[in-house]
Amino acid sequence: MPVPGKLRNPAPARLRKRAEFLAVRRGEKRRGRLFLLEVLDRGDDAPPRVGFTVTKKVGNAVVRNRVRRRLKEAVRVQAAGDMRRGSDYVIVGREDVLAAPFAELGAELSRRLRKAR
Repeated sequence: MPVPGKLRNPAPARLRKRAEFLAVRRGEKRRGRLFLLEVLDRGDDAPPRVGFTVTKKVGNAVVRNRVRRRLKEAVRVQAAGDMRRGSDYVIVGREDVLAAPFAELGAELSRRLRKAR
């Protein structure tokens, strides 16, 4: 139940199918300490879509889900406004996401999304 007086940021649309994730791999890659960001310009004016993945190298299912949840919340709270229309994004999380302060994670996501290196 929403709290009156608080605006909730809508999360961007999600990539769900394997083919969508594989298509984004053809696009640009922006590497960082906390995550890898893959970006594909679809060439339309539809809202941005985002997908999250964490490899088994990061840890067991509990650790991978914690990394994924932190990334999803950082996108929703801080970085969703920096996503361009007509683009697909895949964020590949690393274990360092768990140790990074949340503000740093959000700032790094915003910076990478805006393409500033």
